[in-house]
Amino acid sequence: MSPPPPPLPTRSHSRTLKFVLAGVGASLLIGVACLVLLIRYITSSGITRPIDNMFGDQHLKTTVALVELHKLRYGRYPKSLRELKFAGNWDQLALNAVAYYSNPEGTAYYVEVERGWAGKPTLDMPAEFWQGTGYSPELKPKAK
Repeated sequence: MSPPPPPLPTRSHSRTLKFVLAGVGASLLIGVACLVLLIRYITSSGITRPIDNMFGDQHLKTTVALVELHKLRYGRYPKSLRELKFAGNWDQLALNAVAYYSNPEGTAYYVEVERGWAGKPTLDMPAEFWQGTGYSPELKPKAK
Protein backbone atom coordinates (compact mmCIF):
# COMPACT_ATOMS: atom_id res chain seq x y z
CA MET A 1 0.00 0.00 0.00
CA SER A 2 1.06 3.48 -0.69
CA PRO A 3 1.16 6.11 2.00
CA PRO A 4 -1.75 8.59 2.16
CA PRO A 5 -1.27 11.86 0.28
CA PRO A 6 -0.08 14.80 2.34
CA PRO A 7 -2.87 17.05 3.68
CA LEU A 8 -3.75 20.08 1.61
CA PRO A 9 -2.53 23.37 3.06
CA THR A 10 -5.31 25.21 4.88
CA ARG A 11 -5.80 28.92 4.68
CA SER A 12 -6.80 30.90 7.62
CA HIS A 13 -10.39 32.08 7.18
CA SER A 14 -9.62 35.27 9.04
CA ARG A 15 -6.83 36.12 6.61
CA THR A 16 -9.12 35.58 3.63
CA LEU A 17 -11.84 37.64 5.27
CA LYS A 18 -9.38 40.48 5.86
CA PHE A 19 -8.42 40.50 2.18
CA VAL A 20 -12.05 40.49 1.08
CA LEU A 21 -12.96 43.31 3.46
CA ALA A 22 -9.91 45.32 2.38
CA GLY A 23 -10.90 44.88 -1.26
CA VAL A 24 -14.50 45.92 -0.62
CA GLY A 25 -13.36 48.91 1.46
CA ALA A 26 -10.90 50.03 -1.20
CA SER A 27 -13.58 49.69 -3.88
CA LEU A 28 -16.02 51.77 -1.85
CA LEU A 29 -13.39 54.42 -1.18
CA ILE A 30 -12.49 54.64 -4.87
CA GLY A 31 -16.19 54.77 -5.80
CA VAL A 32 -16.89 57.63 -3.38
CA ALA A 33 -13.83 59.55 -4.58
CA CYS A 34 -14.96 59.15 -8.20
CA LEU A 35 -18.47 60.31 -7.29
CA VAL A 36 -17.13 63.41 -5.53
CA LEU A 37 -14.92 64.23 -8.51
CA LEU A 38 -17.84 63.72 -10.90
CA ILE A 39 -20.09 66.05 -8.87
CA ARG A 40 -17.34 68.70 -8.75
CA TYR A 41 -16.82 68.42 -12.49
CA ILE A 42 -20.53 68.72 -13.22
CA THR A 43 -21.04 71.73 -10.96
CA SER A 44 -17.93 73.51 -12.23
CA SER A 45 -18.94 72.91 -15.85
CA GLY A 46 -21.90 75.26 -15.44
CA ILE A 47 -24.45 72.70 -16.56
CA THR A 48 -26.32 73.04 -13.25
CA ARG A 49 -26.30 76.88 -13.28
CA PRO A 50 -29.92 77.34 -14.48
CA ILE A 51 -31.18 74.87 -11.87
CA ASP A 52 -28.94 76.39 -9.17
CA ASN A 53 -30.34 79.83 -10.01
CA MET A 54 -33.92 78.57 -9.91
CA PHE A 55 -33.47 76.86 -6.52
CA GLY A 56 -31.38 79.76 -5.20
CA ASP A 57 -34.08 82.25 -6.18
CA GLN A 58 -36.66 80.22 -4.28
CA HIS A 59 -34.38 79.80 -1.25
CA LEU A 60 -33.83 83.55 -1.12
CA LYS A 61 -37.51 84.44 -1.43
CA THR A 62 -38.54 81.86 1.17
CA THR A 63 -35.94 83.14 3.62
CA VAL A 64 -36.84 86.81 3.10
CA ALA A 65 -40.54 86.04 3.53
CA LEU A 66 -39.93 84.19 6.81
CA VAL A 67 -37.56 86.87 8.12
CA GLU A 68 -39.99 89.68 7.26
CA LEU A 69 -42.88 87.75 8.84
CA HIS A 70 -40.81 87.39 12.01
CA LYS A 71 -40.25 91.17 12.03
CA LEU A 72 -43.97 91.77 11.59
CA ARG A 73 -44.84 89.47 14.50
CA TYR A 74 -42.08 90.35 16.97
CA GLY A 75 -41.01 93.87 16.00
CA ARG A 76 -37.41 92.96 15.15
CA TYR A 77 -35.48 90.77 12.78
CA PRO A 78 -34.21 87.48 14.19
CA LYS A 79 -30.62 87.28 15.42
CA SER A 80 -30.31 83.94 13.64
CA LEU A 81 -32.55 81.86 11.43
CA ARG A 82 -32.99 79.38 14.31
CA GLU A 83 -35.29 81.96 15.94
CA LEU A 84 -37.85 81.63 13.14
CA LYS A 85 -41.04 79.95 14.28
CA PHE A 86 -43.51 77.94 12.23
CA ALA A 87 -41.05 77.16 9.46
CA GLY A 88 -42.09 74.05 7.57
CA ASN A 89 -39.92 71.11 6.59
CA TRP A 90 -39.51 72.45 3.05
CA ASP A 91 -38.58 75.86 4.47
CA GLN A 92 -35.61 74.22 6.22
CA LEU A 93 -34.10 73.43 2.81
CA ALA A 94 -34.09 77.12 2.00
CA LEU A 95 -32.88 78.22 5.43
CA ASN A 96 -29.96 75.77 5.32
CA ALA A 97 -28.89 77.11 1.92
CA VAL A 98 -28.38 80.76 2.94
CA ALA A 99 -26.04 82.83 5.08
CA TYR A 100 -27.91 85.31 7.30
CA TYR A 101 -26.53 88.23 9.33
CA SER A 102 -28.52 90.74 11.36
CA ASN A 103 -27.38 93.86 13.11
CA PRO A 104 -27.37 93.80 16.94
CA GLU A 105 -30.47 96.01 17.17
CA GLY A 106 -32.53 93.67 14.98
CA THR A 107 -33.43 96.50 12.60
CA ALA A 108 -31.63 95.24 9.47
CA TYR A 109 -30.20 92.06 7.97
CA TYR A 110 -28.11 90.70 5.14
CA VAL A 111 -28.90 87.39 3.45
CA GLU A 112 -26.98 85.59 0.72
CA VAL A 113 -27.73 82.29 -0.97
CA GLU A 114 -24.80 79.91 -0.57
CA ARG A 115 -26.28 76.92 -2.40
CA GLY A 116 -28.92 76.47 -5.06
CA TRP A 117 -29.45 72.89 -6.14
CA ALA A 118 -25.85 71.70 -6.34
CA GLY A 119 -23.73 74.85 -6.54
CA LYS A 120 -23.74 78.53 -5.68
CA PRO A 121 -26.29 80.45 -7.76
CA THR A 122 -25.73 83.76 -9.48
CA LEU A 123 -28.63 85.98 -8.48
CA ASP A 124 -29.21 89.63 -9.25
CA MET A 125 -32.36 90.83 -7.54
CA PRO A 126 -33.78 94.19 -8.63
CA ALA A 127 -33.77 97.01 -6.08
CA GLU A 128 -37.57 96.91 -6.08
CA PHE A 129 -37.47 93.40 -4.60
CA TRP A 130 -35.74 94.73 -1.47
CA GLN A 131 -37.97 97.82 -1.14
CA GLY A 132 -39.68 97.92 2.25
CA THR A 133 -37.51 95.17 3.72
CA GLY A 134 -34.72 95.42 6.26
CA TYR A 135 -32.13 94.15 3.79
CA SER A 136 -28.84 96.02 4.13
CA PRO A 137 -25.86 95.12 1.91
CA GLU A 138 -23.62 96.99 4.38
CA LEU A 139 -24.04 94.06 6.80
CA LYS A 140 -22.28 91.68 4.40
CA PRO A 141 -19.17 90.31 6.16
CA LYS A 142 -15.94 91.74 4.76
CA ALA A 143 -14.38 88.27 4.31
CA LYS A 144 -16.93 87.32 1.65
